[in-house]
Amino acid sequence: MSTFVTFLGRGRENVKTGYREATYEFPDGTNKITAFFGLALAEYIKPKRIVILGTKSSQWGVLVENLADAGEKEDARFELMDAEINGEIKQEHLDEVVDLIEKTVKFECKVVLRLIPFGIDESEQYNILDVIAEAVPDGEVDFDLTHGFRHFGMIGFLSTFMLARVRQRFEVKNLWYGALEMTQHGLTPVLKLDGLDRVRQWLEALNRFEATGNYRVFGSLLTKDGVDKSKAKHLENAAFYERTLNLSAAADEIRQFRSVLEKPLKGASELFKKRLAGCLEWVDLEPLSKQQAALARQHLKRRDYVRAALFGWEALVTKECERKGLDSKNRDIRGQQNMFVAVTEWAEENKQEPNKNRNACQHLNQIRNALAHATSPTLDTVKEMLKDEQRLNEGLKNAFDCLLRA
Repeated sequence: MSTFVTFLGRGRENVKTGYREATYEFPDGTNKITAFFGLALAEYIKPKRIVILGTKSSQWGVLVENLADAGEKEDARFELMDAEINGEIKQEHLDEVVDLIEKTVKFECKVVLRLIPFGIDESEQYNILDVIAEAVPDGEVDFDLTHGFRHFGMIGFLSTFMLARVRQRFEVKNLWYGALEMTQHGLTPVLKLDGLDRVRQWLEALNRFEATGNYRVFGSLLTKDGVDKSKAKHLENAAFYERTLNLSAAADEIRQFRSVLEKPLKGASELFKKRLAGCLEWVDLEPLSKQQAALARQHLKRRDYVRAALFGWEALVTKECERKGLDSKNRDIRGQQNMFVAVTEWAEENKQEPNKNRNACQHLNQIRNALAHATSPTLDTVKEMLKDEQRLNEGLKNAFDCLLRA
């Protein structure tokens, strides 16, 4: 279902309408002369549901009086206006007159009137978000951020973020603003603030990537800004291969995608292009063991201990294959490597302490097996690590520092 959400404020520029009458110019060049921008915008986008939000001080009575015909529901209208004057408007007053507004809409839709608090403190601000969430079903939604208290615009924008996260089938279509202060030559421009929501989506995607390391979160944002789907698909493939520990294939997919970042992108994607490129820099490391070590440290930083331990151990085995000139991608060859012997040889070659290397290798191996295969470690030190996050973090970091040095 398509829904349109707008705020009703307390205009004081016109005795009859509250708001000043203006000629609004929409993006397609059409004009509409009205004092009630929200309703004009609703007529422009034609949603299936209109949600009007206002406080006890909003001009509910003025709105209804401008839309109702003479004699229609006079008792309900008088009661609403009296309640408005006395600051005692309740939801029941709005429910009694909603049909007077609904009948004036020139297309088939449902109108919903909802009373919201002023948003003075956190509790009231959360309550406004609750009201919006209750009033907006799944589907597409347009928000009008023009009227109401100035902080309602921020709350409305935040509600788009909240709804997009808590609803499975929900999409913010457009954010609108009737820019009365930008009126020139008798025309007031109607602005689409979609770019702000795109920025919000990118920030959310980056947060999710920092938490998970999953490149898939960027795909839909890039395609919305004109990147070919086949190119964005390389990021999805890279995410799959990395999660199945096929790092060579993941790196190949990322290399095929990175040509996209060599030229200007459209929309918000251009703002975040450098940040995205930074997320992919590990593919420039050579050889493969350094790529695996870099990802092990990245996953440790985001406290994904399973993946950190897995990539750490894989980097260790790959490093030994590279040292011997063996095919590090061959599973049989990898399985034949005795890493406890190998790290001892590394220590001797580099004039390091063999015992320190062997202890680090044993720690990493038992942590990996415990996290990946639920096996019980035999070392008391590892048992203690698995009981305390800080100890586990330090244990993996020490192992990486000892065994995966450049």
